Amino acid sequence: MEDKKIIGIDLGGTSVKFAVVSTEGSLLNQWSIPTDISDHGSHITPSIIGSVLSFMNDHGYTSKDFIGIGMGSPGTVDRHAGTVIGAYNLNWDQLQPVREQIENATGIPFFIDNDANVAALGEQWIGAGHNEPNVVFVTLGTGVGGGVIMNNQLLHGAKGAAGEIGHMTVDRKGYACTCGKLGCLETVASATGVVRVARDRADTYPDSSKLKDQIKAGDLVDTKRIMDAAKEGDAFAVSVVDEISDYLGLACGNIANLLNPSTIVIGGGVSKAGEFLADKIRERFKLYAFPTIREDTHIRIAELGNDAGVIGASSLVLNESVYKHISE
Repeated sequence: MEDKKIIGIDLGGTSVKFAVVSTEGSLLNQWSIPTDISDHGSHITPSIIGSVLSFMNDHGYTSKDFIGIGMGSPGTVDRHAGTVIGAYNLNWDQLQPVREQIENATGIPFFIDNDANVAALGEQWIGAGHNEPNVVFVTLGTGVGGGVIMNNQLLHGAKGAAGEIGHMTVDRKGYACTCGKLGCLETVASATGVVRVARDRADTYPDSSKLKDQIKAGDLVDTKRIMDAAKEGDAFAVSVVDEISDYLGLACGNIANLLNPSTIVIGGGVSKAGEFLADKIRERFKLYAFPTIREDTHIRIAELGNDAGVIGASSLVLNESVYKHISE
């Protein structure tokens, strides 16, 4: 196994990222192709197969050179059947037999899981999780997702929905969420949620503020601008980030109280605020975490960026291959 390699695939709505990864987690080759979502996404899997086969041919590889192919995908993933459905950003509204198609075409064992779970594996293995066995990953992007790893195993739950951290209630009287509930973490801590909070609070904030004036003037304001303004000391921006950090501190506190991970990793676009945001989350976390675990739970900013998906997909192959070997 030591000499063999892994192909990791990160399937997204805009592009498909590929990597050849060593069993130690080193990136050996990387490339990407556009995601063709036309015709109900019917070209996606064939284009993935074509890209993998072309790479293997160009580099003189055969199926025997690889332990497996791992892939993270949006939508509802049946990791046992190797299928995906409901990935609407891919136009996959019908069941996709991804494993069957890719294994038949390449002759390489194929493993698949939800994209947030796969990114969690990447950060746990090579990134901010420091290969610790108990890590929770929270990704703050267009929405809020997550993955839970306990004793080096991803938790999936009875219906495969474990790790839906974005739908943890943090404000019972809060904003309506797309899931139908009120006050989900996603409504306030996603990239769109942070902007929503800032716009709403600008209407009632009593003091002067450059950021408030920009919002009131109808300027385009995104999360980065809000975070940058807070770093520069804009009092209104600071108040917004403090509110967001309180929601995140509450969520992380509840996660720690329930699961007692050694590390909670914060990733996604919002996490680009770095230690400025992390310090604020840590401060609020201490208010909500059980005293026994308060000082022993690390909150860290993700380290792998866009590589988390392909590295995590490779880790998925290793984990599943080891499990299969033990069970046999």
